[in-house]
Amino acid sequence: MKSLHTCIRVKDLEKSVEFYKDAFGYVETRRADFPEGNFTLVFLALPGESYELELTYNYDREEPYDLGNGYGHIALGVEDLEAKYKELSDKGYEVTELKGLNPGKPNYFFAIDPDGYKIEVIRL
Repeated sequence: MKSLHTCIRVKDLEKSVEFYKDAFGYVETRRADFPEGNFTLVFLALPGESYELELTYNYDREEPYDLGNGYGHIALGVEDLEAKYKELSDKGYEVTELKGLNPGKPNYFFAIDPDGYKIEVIRL
């Protein structure tokens, strides 16, 4: 068994692609349009990794997706948490406060993508 990808549905495909590339360094690995099914798939991966994030764009979707109460988050690890936090904040992305589950140094924060999906950024 091998994990292959996680799919999220997005309202503005290019805005979402740009967010994941700019905020976290994802690269587009492939794109496929399916006009007969009314959707486009874009696969993104972090350099050197095979696990992908699949962005699904449905052509006729006008309203935002209801993320419901079942989705949690995507988690990414970084060596320098404070530097990534500052970078995303300086770029104007929505981020939560730096937090920690144990007393002491914070070890995570969340960034919010254009559709409201949470990405947890954890200190490695």
